[in-house]
Amino acid sequence: MLISADKVTINIPMLERNIEAELLKLQTILGVTFNDVKLLLSAITHRSYLNEHREADWEHNERLEFLGDAVLELAVTTYLFAKFPEKPEGELTAIRAAIVNTNSLAIASEQLGVNQYLLMSKGEAKDEGRARQYILANAFESCIGAIYLDQGYDAAREFIAGRLFANTDEIVRKRLWQDAKSRFQELSQEKVSITPTYETLSQDGPDHDRVFTIGVFLRHEKVGEGKGRSKQEAEQEAAKAGTANKGWDV
Repeated sequence: MLISADKVTINIPMLERNIEAELLKLQTILGVTFNDVKLLLSAITHRSYLNEHREADWEHNERLEFLGDAVLELAVTTYLFAKFPEKPEGELTAIRAAIVNTNSLAIASEQLGVNQYLLMSKGEAKDEGRARQYILANAFESCIGAIYLDQGYDAAREFIAGRLFANTDEIVRKRLWQDAKSRFQELSQEKVSITPTYETLSQDGPDHDRVFTIGVFLRHEKVGEGKGRSKQEAEQEAAKAGTANKGWDV
């Protein structure tokens, strides 16, 4: 199958999926009509796809992701600098990190519906959970990189603003820029004058794939628990659960 877009011709392997039609739909979803559609094709191509399709003559999305990450950081930094003239550098950095973290970008990517257009190996396509979040977040950044190269900075910034800036007020109001453990400790001391403690409830799986279950306690009351592949990750999840279970996340 051949796709032509102005000066670009792309040889796409014949597959069950109609990639040409999907690229047209994706441009509509993104709100961008690409001059060089090959950039968009690369943006949605995971490295693993090219390993299974050696005949494909375009790049995977890692270089575009690298570029998109830089454009994203500049756009968000400029926005926060103007929006919060009274906030110090450290707090602005933390707020920016909350806006552009993997979870936020994965949600934005999923809300756009990018997931169904990604080109991945059969194995990667089966990944769920955290692994899929990383893939979605990376694809969001690679789309930013593609838009920047094709349309310029203003178009990329407009795309970012429309998908991420609306979350800023909630992040600041709920102090979501703090990590979950720090926030839960602050709330616990403020509301009940207790410093939370954490206890490992279980460890499951082999050494190379261990899953920890951690409980968070206010004195002797278990108020939440979380799972993770490290104790630190499980503690963060437990803190999130504790905040939600106590009704302190409003």
